[in-house]
Amino acid sequence: MPKYSEFFALQKTKMCIFTQPIDHIMNNVLRYLGTFKFWKELFIMTLGMAIAAAAVYYFMIPSKLVLGSISGLSIVISNLFGLAGINLKVSVVVTAINAILLILAWFLIGKEFGAKTVYTALILGPLLEFWEKVMPYDKLIEPGMNSVMGEPLLDLICFVLVVSISQTILFHINASTGGLDILAKIVNKYLHFDIGVSVTVAGAIICCTAFTINPFRMVVIGLVGTWMNGLAIDYFTASINKRKRVCIISKDYERLRDYIINTLHRGCSLYEVKGGYSGEVNVEIQALLTQDEFANLMNLIRTEKIEAFITAGNVSEIYGLWNDQKSRKGRSRM
Repeated sequence: MPKYSEFFALQKTKMCIFTQPIDHIMNNVLRYLGTFKFWKELFIMTLGMAIAAAAVYYFMIPSKLVLGSISGLSIVISNLFGLAGINLKVSVVVTAINAILLILAWFLIGKEFGAKTVYTALILGPLLEFWEKVMPYDKLIEPGMNSVMGEPLLDLICFVLVVSISQTILFHINASTGGLDILAKIVNKYLHFDIGVSVTVAGAIICCTAFTINPFRMVVIGLVGTWMNGLAIDYFTASINKRKRVCIISKDYERLRDYIINTLHRGCSLYEVKGGYSGEVNVEIQALLTQDEFANLMNLIRTEKIEAFITAGNVSEIYGLWNDQKSRKGRSRM
């Protein structure tokens, strides 16, 4: 009997050791589900995907535009099955292809990106069905027209503008619309291309498949649209990430330094500079600020009538500890 007791005790110990990591993971997941950040990002992802689904349903599907996206590839596959007498919805093809690409996202990009993209990719198909039930595109197409806008180029411009906004919103919170955005993100991460360039390269390959269902003119329009999509993403991304590099020369530099560090919670650098004409020695402050922070700083200078020489330029990319330092300073003051 003692031997059996020892055996079961050993098995129980092994089971406890095995379940501890699972319990730890579940506790972390449940803790994250209760945070404001989770619900905020969930709302942003849902909104972004609703915008993307509307762009696909109202502009891409009716005009049979094949741009560099999984939706474009899905249209090709759906039409090929239609020629064979098989009715296969675009939404079904989108969901199936996304499920395959999600595995790549999980292992090659990261768990956070993978988990978010799982959600965005899986809701694209249902959101296409949602727009179909809410407002079928047939009701928006005027008699004698084949698409909502009635002209492939106009459909292309509308699609690119709307879907680029959606992609930019999702990339900003480390998510994506799924599909070829996953491949673009992989290229961006490992080859360090701009995300817009990555989208263009990956999308151009898909555009070539449109030869099977569209005339040459439509394929060229699709390639142009893919290129425009990449440019639009880079533009919107740069606008969201835009920061101000501010250089200030003033005798009241201590007041400005104190405001930047203790009120804006940003770092700054001090340089001793000498005027080329007057030979006067002054102190220059340099700082990287958001648009709102720069506006607050300028308001302080105007309100307190601080005499200063100020230059400011836009910076679209920042690497390093810029945001981390602000987070730590903010927490230390709470």
